[in-house]
Amino acid sequence: MTNTAPAATLTVTTAPDRAALSHVHRAAGTTRWHSFTGRRQLRSATEAVGRLSLAPGAAGGGHLQTRTEVACLVLAGEGEFLVNGAPAPVRAGSLVLAGAGSARELRNTADADLDLLVVETVSPPTHATLSGSLPPYGGTAVSSISVLDLFEARSIDTTGTFTGPLRQIEIVDIPAGDIRTLGAPDAELACYVISGGGTVTSSVTDAPLVVSADTCVTTPAGSENSFAAIKTLRLAVVTLRLPVHEAAQ
Repeated sequence: MTNTAPAATLTVTTAPDRAALSHVHRAAGTTRWHSFTGRRQLRSATEAVGRLSLAPGAAGGGHLQTRTEVACLVLAGEGEFLVNGAPAPVRAGSLVLAGAGSARELRNTADADLDLLVVETVSPPTHATLSGSLPPYGGTAVSSISVLDLFEARSIDTTGTFTGPLRQIEIVDIPAGDIRTLGAPDAELACYVISGGGTVTSSVTDAPLVVSADTCVTTPAGSENSFAAIKTLRLAVVTLRLPVHEAAQ
């Protein structure tokens, strides 16, 4: 199931079989990718929110990240990030924040697939160059990489690593039978269902929409979105701030 809609509405996308890609950035092995949403659906300067899988032995090719900031949350499996040349082991819950100007490479070192949620956003200097406007968030790009444990921390602020729209990533658990309302006046939310099932009802929709594992719900700024858990829901919620001049509208 894939629903596409303008940025003023809520979108719900479930990943089908992911496209197989070989030799990504000249790396060995096969990776699979599915994009849930991206710049055509979003008002924030977000390139893509998607699901990436690396087969055993596969690698996401090393490269210098020049124009975007990337967050990678490991959903399942084990692997290794080369962080500016230094190896850092990752497993389920590991969150890698790679700022513009950093060098990174990902390898699957285990016998099972390495699955990740990937959010790529445009850095403020790049956004200003492409749009012919002033940097939308203030500050300058930070050339750094952080490797954190989101499942343990529960909520991570990206200040100090990112300067673009991606401001926070958190884990939200909703017990079966409970309801949790999510939304932000000045930001879009990408809510990825890690596990469980239920429905979401939004102030911008007419009827509840079904959500399940491997579904991404993208909410527009200013909306209120109630997630009702039929089976305990675990969400990874990504806050994507709008440019200042748009958030004020």
